[in-house]
Amino acid sequence: MGYKIIFKKRFAKDLIGVLTYLEKDWNKKVADEFQDRVNSALELLMLYPFIGAPSSKIDVRGLLITKHNRLFYRVTNNTIIIISLADTRRKKYAR
Repeated sequence: MGYKIIFKKRFAKDLIGVLTYLEKDWNKKVADEFQDRVNSALELLMLYPFIGAPSSKIDVRGLLITKHNRLFYRVTNNTIIIISLADTRRKKYAR
């Protein structure tokens, strides 16, 4: 049986922030390529929900999307809860 994905509002806000930053400071093609990478990671998670590295402190896993972006999620029963998307270089993108 497959896993269902639920997105938290924080993830949606983080993703919009990254895409806006990439399109503004780089270009639309770079933003689209990043969106494709996120979509591929989500498809992979539905097949292999425990592929992300577990946190040693809390019940969350992290999956590297690019060398600068990590997706954080939690697996419960048959559900994957996508929590946030973090920039590994700095706290937040300029919004």
